[in-house]
Amino acid sequence: MSKHPADKVAELWSPGSVSAELRAPTIGEPLVLDGFRTDATPLVHDRSAAEEELVEHRSTLDDLHDRLMAECRHSVLVILQGLDGSGKSSTIKHVGRTLNPVGTSVASFKEPDAKEQAEPFLARIRRELPDPGHITFFDRSHYEDVIVPDALDRMSDKDLTKRINDIVSFEEKLIRSGTVIVKCLLHISFDEQRERFLRRLRRPDKQWKLAESDLETRADWARFQSAYGAAIGRTSTELSPWHIVPADHKWYRNWAIASLMCEQLAHLRSEYPPLEGDAEHFRAQLEPPN
Repeated sequence: MSKHPADKVAELWSPGSVSAELRAPTIGEPLVLDGFRTDATPLVHDRSAAEEELVEHRSTLDDLHDRLMAECRHSVLVILQGLDGSGKSSTIKHVGRTLNPVGTSVASFKEPDAKEQAEPFLARIRRELPDPGHITFFDRSHYEDVIVPDALDRMSDKDLTKRINDIVSFEEKLIRSGTVIVKCLLHISFDEQRERFLRRLRRPDKQWKLAESDLETRADWARFQSAYGAAIGRTSTELSPWHIVPADHKWYRNWAIASLMCEQLAHLRSEYPPLEGDAEHFRAQLEPPN
C-alpha cells in the first residue's frame, strides 16, 4: 500500500535528485531571487539528451498517472508561477501532452472578478482542486493573491501576513489529506522576457498574448521580483517546498518540471488494485461456448 504523501516528503530530497537540486531553501522569510541563475541547467549537460529524456519522462508520467487513477487514493496539484513569458502554458502543453485527459485538468487564475473579490480568496482555488486519481495544473494560483498586492502596495503587511499563513495552512491540510503539491517558480530573466515579447510581436498568431498590463508589470520588475521572493521564501516549507526552475532555456524548463513530476509521482508508489471478483468466473462468462 502506498504511503501517505506527508510521510514520504523526506525521501524525495536525496542528493542528485531534481527535487533536491531545485528545491528552494526553507527560511521562513523573504528570498532574494537575484541569487538564482535563470540560465542555469542543473544536472543537465547536453540539450539533445535532455530532449530525448523528456520523451521518456512523458511515457513514465503516462504510466504513473494510469496507476494514480486506478488506485484513486491520492491527487496531484502542479502549481506553476512565473512572470508573463516564463512559459507556464507552454510547460503544461509540453509536459502534460500524453496524460490521460479524463484524469487531467488545467485551471488558469487571472485577476479575481467582482464576485470572487467578495468571497474568501481561497474559495476559487478550492473549486479547482483535483479529485483523487487526478492531476491538476495551476497556470498561476493562489499566490497571485499575495504577489500582486505586495508588488503594487495594495495591501497592508498585516493582511499579507494573514494570507501567507492561510496559504501555508491550506497546503498543509491538502497534503495531509492525500494531495501531492509540486510548486514551481519559472524563473526568467529581464532580457529573456524582452526577447520572448519581441518574438510574439513578430508573429500574428502570438500577438494576442501580449497586453499593456504585461509591459506595466515589466516596468515594475524589481518590485515583482521582491514580491515573488517574499512569497516563496515565506511559503516554502519542509512539507510543501518550492522549486526554483531556471526558465531562460525552454528545453531545460520542460525537462526539469517533467523530472520533478516523475519523482513526485514515483514516490507515491501507486499500485493497480486487484480485480474485485473471481477471474475464472469472468473468463467463463466472456469466452465463447465450445
